[in-house]
Amino acid sequence: MIEIIDDEEVIRDALTWLCKSRGLEVRAHASAGDFLTAIDDGIDLLSQPSCLLLDVRMPGISGVELFDQLLARKLVPPATVLFLTGHGDVPMAVEMLKKGAYDFVEKPFSDNQLIDRLIQGEALSRSHIAAGAISSSVAARRTSLSQREREVMDLILAGKLNKVIADELGITMRTVEVHRARVFAKMGVRSAIELAQLNVGHST
Repeated sequence: MIEIIDDEEVIRDALTWLCKSRGLEVRAHASAGDFLTAIDDGIDLLSQPSCLLLDVRMPGISGVELFDQLLARKLVPPATVLFLTGHGDVPMAVEMLKKGAYDFVEKPFSDNQLIDRLIQGEALSRSHIAAGAISSSVAARRTSLSQREREVMDLILAGKLNKVIADELGITMRTVEVHRARVFAKMGVRSAIELAQLNVGHST
């Protein structure tokens, strides 16, 4: 979904038409306040891939202030934000990139370039949502492990052999093998390599 937030009706209508001409789902909002109200009323930025096109300068709540509120609500990411900016606002837009915005497009803009960036931003949002789902799944699987299984998993991830794990934990090799098999089954992996790949970026 493309969400356009711009106070100028002519620009909103033109951008909406552009998006629809490329087969994109799009909604337009006349102000940042209207968009925040729409979020409160049920727009789901956490599970629906979304790229937001924000005008930097808007009366009331500016695009920058809206972006800060979305960051505070942890809606960006997964949603991505593309700023529409005049030349004088470029330094401000660059600062927003440092804070987590996806990109900015300077006015006057190329129609095709803008739509291409929106499509890419929506795809990135989809990736953020998928990564979040994987992270939640891994966390849930870890929760299913017993304390001893977690200890064995940590030592497997440290590259320790079964004999070393047995010595360090004061248990038999057979017991290590049983715990190892249970860890693999609960985590949904077939090898220590797969276990390590699954845990990349996730604390144990």
